Amino acid sequence: MGNEAKCLVELDGKTAEAKAVLETEELVVRTPFKVTVRFAEMSSVDADDERLHVKWGSHALSLAIGRDARKWAEKIRNPKPLADKLGIKAGQKISIVGKLEAKFIEELQQRGADVAMRLRRGSDIVFLAIDAREDADRMVGIKEFLAPAGAIWVVRPKGTDAISDIDVIAAARRSGLVDVKVARFSASHTAEKFVIPARDRN
Repeated sequence: MGNEAKCLVELDGKTAEAKAVLETEELVVRTPFKVTVRFAEMSSVDADDERLHVKWGSHALSLAIGRDARKWAEKIRNPKPLADKLGIKAGQKISIVGKLEAKFIEELQQRGADVAMRLRRGSDIVFLAIDAREDADRMVGIKEFLAPAGAIWVVRPKGTDAISDIDVIAAARRSGLVDVKVARFSASHTAEKFVIPARDRN
């Protein structure tokens, strides 16, 4: 089931089948309920072998997700740091292009990564922050700065007409890169991971 489940949902006494998604910092329940609850808002999180039970404010939510209920409860109580989600490890050579929050850069440094606010050859990871589709062409040429098994994480705003995943993927293909993963970067931004195809690595 992972972090998505189509299941029977009970919200404040009303029951229906809906899709539930466990994000990095929030639990989302889609139609017909359309509820988003941040972990920080939750006053109670419990689970048994069948159901996940969550309370916040005056609301109570129950998800019949079976054996994953306890796993979801644990992930809510102990959310994975963003650096873990993005695969950051001590000793990695990381280059940052564009503007990212100082808090995130500090998290990379605390992880023991070698971080620089410029492109460097042999980078294990390049973070490219862009805001509009015309910025996507900044991906062109970045491949030359990657280690053979390196990756580019493109960080962009979500829910805007200024740039979409289609724009980013198209620019990546022009750059000789392939997409392999999408991750929630923050409440306002998403991150897409691109790598050099195995056949093109030296």
